[in-house]
Amino acid sequence: MENKSSKERFFSVELKSKNDLKNITLVNGSNDSFLVEGTIGELVHATFAEGVVLEVVGKNGVLRLDLGEDEIKRTSNQEQMEVKKE
Repeated sequence: MENKSSKERFFSVELKSKNDLKNITLVNGSNDSFLVEGTIGELVHATFAEGVVLEVVGKNGVLRLDLGEDEIKRTSNQEQMEVKKE
């Protein structure tokens, strides 16, 4: 996955079966918008591939998003829990 600009985000959804695809809609009269809905099933694991691609693996497929680990913002609750652990 290659960024054309730093603001663009690209994703791919890989499903093991078309039965796991819930919905795909192309808006009439528009070549620009569409909707893909589906399920990757129960979460197996989520990791960062090469530090720049968030990969969420489910029992029925994989979702990949070019989102760096350093781009995820922590909520104040997460930060408070980490401080308490120290």
